[in-house]
Amino acid sequence: MLARRALQGLARPLTRLSSTSTPAPKPEAPTSPVTANQAPNFPSTWSTNQRPRAQAMTGPRFEQTVLELQPTPLSAMEMIDKEPIRVVHGRKAVCDGGGGPLGHPKIFINLDKPGPRACGYCGLRFEQAPHHH
Repeated sequence: MLARRALQGLARPLTRLSSTSTPAPKPEAPTSPVTANQAPNFPSTWSTNQRPRAQAMTGPRFEQTVLELQPTPLSAMEMIDKEPIRVVHGRKAVCDGGGGPLGHPKIFINLDKPGPRACGYCGLRFEQAPHHH
């Protein structure tokens, strides 16, 4: 009985609010899409199956579509290119990604052919030290 009176007391203010409330303002029309770089250091897509940034950030997961306010992380390819080539004094390089348990499985990279060789997991490049025969 007491609970019923409490519920009736709550129902009255809710009905008054809904009958006297003003209609909700209509959302503004979306502005024209702004062409933005894929990343601050990479102007376009770098893969054939990658969608441009303006198209990739659409749908229900991305309610805020103002691209200036979205984070723009650096391109991973550009960051790996900035890493120096590691010179190895031997015929094979060992890469585990560094960082102990945060790395990747240990792999061995054959350096017999001239030129740098990249790790298949992390992209770090290794090259055999030049030597005289």
